[in-house]
Amino acid sequence: MPITNAMVLAAGLGTRLRPITNTLPKPLVRIAGKPMIDYVLDILAAAGVTKAAVNVHHFADQMEDHLSRRDRPQIVISDERDALMNSGGGLAKGLKLLDDGPVLVMNADLFWIGEKAGQPTNLQRLADFFDPERMDMALLCVRLEDTTGHNGKKDFSLAETGMLTRYVDGMENPVVYAGAIAMESRLFAEAPDDAFNLNIYFDRAIARGRLFGLMLDGHWMTVGTPEAIAEAEAAVRRFRPGG
Repeated sequence: MPITNAMVLAAGLGTRLRPITNTLPKPLVRIAGKPMIDYVLDILAAAGVTKAAVNVHHFADQMEDHLSRRDRPQIVISDERDALMNSGGGLAKGLKLLDDGPVLVMNADLFWIGEKAGQPTNLQRLADFFDPERMDMALLCVRLEDTTGHNGKKDFSLAETGMLTRYVDGMENPVVYAGAIAMESRLFAEAPDDAFNLNIYFDRAIARGRLFGLMLDGHWMTVGTPEAIAEAEAAVRRFRPGG
């Protein structure tokens, strides 16, 4: 069953991308001619998402102007001009603008390419995989060798059951968190109103045996520095039909 609501975390300062982000919000930095956030929103639309909340802070007016030109998905703005809410607080605030129920969550600066035509998309697979009876959250994960721009950090170990635990050196099946979540909005019903890190909820879910992961099909990238832009653009060219 498709998940039609989404939250996009897009309010960060992008400090490592300076000087580019001295005049531009990070999600609007172009990779192969296309702003990063449009890769993300196109991925969401292709998965059947019809409404997405997007939080804004850094150059918020530029973000709102750009997002106002999109038809799909419908965009609602979660305004963090007054104070950044960090990943968890930003998600909790944005969820209040969406209907209760299942929701997809994505970061605005992490995306993937190379999905197979005619096959379910990664987010459709993640939505189908998510089982709220057994899971607090289902995370999309990727093998380190299928990434561009990543710092090499291994985030979790993925068990054969699909359960995730924090990676410690020597563990089997290390994976990188690919910046996409399927979850129920009610998970954040009692979340604090101030800033906090989303990792708190990851660790709570791990402690309950309720954090699960699904492997990404394709190639994943993150753009954290000016130098990483060229690497990401090269990856996009490799995976384009006829590229």
